Amino acid sequence: MNKHTTHSNDLSTLAEDARDLLAATVDVAGDKVGEARKRLAAALESAKSQARATDKAIHENPYKAVAIAAGAGFVIGYFLAGRCYKKVESGK
Repeated sequence: MNKHTTHSNDLSTLAEDARDLLAATVDVAGDKVGEARKRLAAALESAKSQARATDKAIHENPYKAVAIAAGAGFVIGYFLAGRCYKKVESGK
């Protein structure tokens, strides 16, 4: 199983759990619970639309996506390597 499938499964599980939570709290009364349900539903919809937009952008610009990911990885690696080097140098 590749990382994409794993992340998709994780997100699907999270979305399913959130839907189950919404269904379980239908009978619970109270303004705070109702407001929390509305925020959770809105967050789920927002996450879905952002995931679709990201997927579309990556499919439309695969080389740009790879370049951005490689650049971000390089910058993060550079800073982490410098941090590790300083720890080794100071004996920590």
